[in-house]
Amino acid sequence: MRLTDILTEDRVRVTRHQDGIKVKSEVLEALSLLLASGTGQAAELIHKTLTDRESLQSTGIGDGVAIPHGSLEALVTQTAAIVLCPDGVDFHSIDGRPAKIFVGVIGPRGSTGEHLRMLARISRLLRDGNLRDRLLEASDGTQAFDVIVEEERGRP
Repeated sequence: MRLTDILTEDRVRVTRHQDGIKVKSEVLEALSLLLASGTGQAAELIHKTLTDRESLQSTGIGDGVAIPHGSLEALVTQTAAIVLCPDGVDFHSIDGRPAKIFVGVIGPRGSTGEHLRMLARISRLLRDGNLRDRLLEASDGTQAFDVIVEEERGRP
């Protein structure tokens, strides 16, 4: 499964500090709203799920990337959303640096293996510094989505 199998263009957002996203809670709120639009679940429920997961340990994996994730009983498939914050947000990442690329993933509670495979795929995809740079240079969600589509076309 590819990231573009669970992500749509309308669930990719590029934002700057002047747009209001300056702190971790605002990133999680933005991801929750985007994920709600793709799942039909309440944004508040998704926000609580992501926040509860973050309270266990930050999903900031370093290199400017965070992958907030969780699961809900009512879902039958995984859904992803992306928020790009080129200005950076303190996300308590393992490398201590601000995160700029946030990929939110929410999936069914009973599909742990599939969920973990998707998280691993996203992590591998975003290890590529060139890809991260191209995403952060995107002027809007459409352009960022196109970068991901192009990148996944060239990968097995």
